[in-house]
Amino acid sequence: MGVPAAPAPEPAPGPPSVGASAVRIGVACAGAVPAVVARLGGAGLAPGWAVAVFGLGVLCSALLLMWAAETARVDMAGALALALLAFIAVLPEYAVDLYFAYAAGSDPSYAAYAAANMTGANRLLVGVGWPLVALAAALALRRRGARPGAIVLEPHRRIDVAFLAVAAVFAFVMPLSREIGWYVPVVLVPWYGYYLYRIAKCGSGEMEELVGVPARLALLPRAGRRTVTAVLFAGAAAVVFACAEPFAHGLVEAGASLGIDRFVLVQWLAPLASEAPELIVAVVFAWRMRAGDGLGALLSSKVNQWTLLVGCLPLAHALGGGGADLPLVTRQVDEVALTAAQTVLAVVVLLDLRFVRWEAAVLFVLFAVQFALPGEYAREVLTYVYLGLAAALLLTRRWRHLPDTGRALGGRVAGDPHF
Repeated sequence: MGVPAAPAPEPAPGPPSVGASAVRIGVACAGAVPAVVARLGGAGLAPGWAVAVFGLGVLCSALLLMWAAETARVDMAGALALALLAFIAVLPEYAVDLYFAYAAGSDPSYAAYAAANMTGANRLLVGVGWPLVALAAALALRRRGARPGAIVLEPHRRIDVAFLAVAAVFAFVMPLSREIGWYVPVVLVPWYGYYLYRIAKCGSGEMEELVGVPARLALLPRAGRRTVTAVLFAGAAAVVFACAEPFAHGLVEAGASLGIDRFVLVQWLAPLASEAPELIVAVVFAWRMRAGDGLGALLSSKVNQWTLLVGCLPLAHALGGGGADLPLVTRQVDEVALTAAQTVLAVVVLLDLRFVRWEAAVLFVLFAVQFALPGEYAREVLTYVYLGLAAALLLTRRWRHLPDTGRALGGRVAGDPHF
């Protein structure tokens, strides 16, 4: 499929007024107040109310974190800033998932929820987030009378693809051993550190135009901007960690009281709340004709969640009083294997640094099928479908990009004049 000449990114509208920005920040802060009051007051909320109140707190704090992260880009430069800010944007996901792993140290039943939350977050990013960016990009082009084409990533994004590829292959060790063993953080945490080192050496990539609240905050004098950014970071992070435990407990208890599968609630509702602001911002970039930036941000988030987040789970489990190995039972084994297989397909899809509509449709359809066919056998079949499609795509000449992708792990990135 050829790539039609795409119109230049449209100028972003002017930032909102000071008053409008203050109102938006105030509304986000107000949404977190009930959670803070309930937490400090030790209120014993019913499970459903706990999910609503503390879930809203997580969502609002995630939005504040995203605004702060975007504003901080004014004082940071390069691809390393994108990677670090992608990590900051998903701190709520880390807080909830690491709490489940920590609690599993004293209550083994929580181990299932740690695996559920981790696999749900990772599959949401690829199965929903990437297709949403493709859809927003296509609609934005049609709005301007242009024919939708492929989303093309910058050459330095080959680093993300390469590091994700290695992590995807290594991930199959977990379902095969039926545990997230002590060796997983030994491998994946330094691997993420090396990823940051490689990204730091890459000087490509211009900062995208800020929109909304960050655009207004970026206009503040340097001292004021940094102060506001630091306050937003600190306040939002405090709310996230205050809400993580009661929100997680509420999800588990709500499932029991409402007759809903608790595993499903933890796997999909919690990640949806914590990932929503990041997904929204990525879609906004695509709508602003910056689809490469939107998809690139989600790709970087996928790298840190499939390396650092997974690697931290056994550490949290050990700190909670459990062993250095986080065990996986049958359903969790299937979920981890399915997530690893989806990651392999995602890597193969982006080997050529292009993301076209039919690829987005395939990722979304395969994601949706798991809800129509939720059984254990269906998960196994889907795992092989993902791997089979990945193998088929490799045979369609994508294997030619493997050498460049391999070199991105330690050498110059092909096609990047700034590297």
